[in-house]
Amino acid sequence: MQSKAHEKHDSAPQSRPCPICGKPASAADRPFCSARCADVDLHRWLKGAYALPAKPEDDDADDSGLRDASPEQD
Repeated sequence: MQSKAHEKHDSAPQSRPCPICGKPASAADRPFCSARCADVDLHRWLKGAYALPAKPEDDDADDSGLRDASPEQD
């Protein structure tokens, strides 16, 4: 008789849950559980909901560096 630890290793690896609703992912729509959740994810991408936060650039610092590097005219 095998222990439960061995049974987990012998079975197929579990896939991650759907990133939208948390249900088990289906093979046809992996990593999502359904075409609906895949469409929800696509809509979020197109809408811009998935964006990395960025630190705003300081425009004044960039301009001053360019002015110092430009050649002087006589």
